Amino acid sequence: MRLSEQEIVDAICLHMAERKRLQPNQVEVEMMWDEDSGFSAEVHSEGHSRIIIAANILEAIERYLLTRQNVRVFREQIHLQLDEEIVADIV
Repeated sequence: MRLSEQEIVDAICLHMAERKRLQPNQVEVEMMWDEDSGFSAEVHSEGHSRIIIAANILEAIERYLLTRQNVRVFREQIHLQLDEEIVADIV
């Protein structure tokens, strides 16, 4: 299974909204990749911005797959990849 960058963004929005008790449309996410720090995302909500690391992204994907697609995956099964966009391969 492969999640597109948009699906990853949706997963992060849903996860962060749930944690901060917001509506998902109140959260904006920009995915990033850097050779030194790897995958991360900048999350904007309520006028604040924060950077989340790959571990947080994987947690959001795990939760998204369980709650939205009723699929249980473990962190070791999720591999973030930089293709033409950032994708998540689930093995």
